[in-house]
Amino acid sequence: MKQIHAYKYRFTPTDEQKQTLARTFGCVRFISNWALRKKTDAFYNEHQRLYYKDLSAMLPDLKKQEASAWLSEVSSVPLQQALRHLDKAFLNFFEGRAKYPRFKKKRARQSATYVGTAFTWRNGCLTLAKMREPLAIRWSRLLPEGAIPSSVTITKDSANRYFVSILVEEEMVHLPSNEQVIGADLGLTSFVVLSDGEIVGNPRFFHKDEKRLAKAQRRHARKRKGSKNREKARLKVARLHARIADRRRDFLHKLSTRLIRENQTICVESLQVKNMVKNGTLSKAISDVGWSEFVAQLSYKADWYGRTLVKIDKWYPSSKRCFECGHVLDSLPLEIRHWDCPECGVHHDRDLNAAKNIVAAGQAVLACGEAVRPGRVLSRLGKPQRSRKLSR
Repeated sequence: MKQIHAYKYRFTPTDEQKQTLARTFGCVRFISNWALRKKTDAFYNEHQRLYYKDLSAMLPDLKKQEASAWLSEVSSVPLQQALRHLDKAFLNFFEGRAKYPRFKKKRARQSATYVGTAFTWRNGCLTLAKMREPLAIRWSRLLPEGAIPSSVTITKDSANRYFVSILVEEEMVHLPSNEQVIGADLGLTSFVVLSDGEIVGNPRFFHKDEKRLAKAQRRHARKRKGSKNREKARLKVARLHARIADRRRDFLHKLSTRLIRENQTICVESLQVKNMVKNGTLSKAISDVGWSEFVAQLSYKADWYGRTLVKIDKWYPSSKRCFECGHVLDSLPLEIRHWDCPECGVHHDRDLNAAKNIVAAGQAVLACGEAVRPGRVLSRLGKPQRSRKLSR
């Protein structure tokens, strides 16, 4: 069975390539914003919905207009792909997976997608349309042998770094199966506590660079708008943000890959991070830790390598429930990291006890084929217990 994988690399464009890419990014941004305005106005003013085929039919007339004739200077493929991406963005919005599409900004991340005949792949060299020289790609890892790219996406981030994402189809390789089952309790004090007793600390990447970032942002705010010094200051801020994001992403990838390789089944809680960041006290720490990205990486890597990821119910009282006897406390404040069970007297570490309960609940989900609901766990008083856990 084959899967489509994306391989991302950094590259350094020549001055000529930078100009071509700058024009392409600008045209893609213009088309995306133009199409978004067209779709929005058509819906609210004429009560009609415009789709990709409608906007694509308008594109040739737009290029013929004197005010937008410069759209013909770049390859037409990235422009068509911008319309397809907008169509997909609206589909995600109507199905509840994303917010309403927004207009693209010049200083934000720029991207352009090339498919079909818009690029040339020959002898390991990639040449885009409207370019004479191949891209100087830093091959941090090799593409699969015999792989033929189906599409190429060029991106430029706020720190003026260029990346190329190459989409290829390759055979799915499953890791040898084993019997290891592990539960992971995500938290803030420690990033994750595993049911086998291993504790992975929270690196706090944003916290470490927060003062440097605040200083750079103050300097940026003092510069005159439109000046070269303001652009230099903006670039310093963007590079600090990129440094924080890169370090966090590297940490999450290494940890998620190790857990997938070592264990057949990984059990985690399905946390609602979007609601949890509304907590004014912990919102910055929750945003810094990257729970959602970590679970997302576990999810797609489990599919790639033939592993099983089990998400238990978010209301399951993993911290308040005694792993030994099943007794559930009426309440357990966040500041209490250790507690003794009033029923059996066992001393518990809050995080380790939660991880053991998570792996037990995950095995129950696998056996029963359904979610473990908190209403099935009763305290001594016979009342269902609920637990909103922000920190473990």
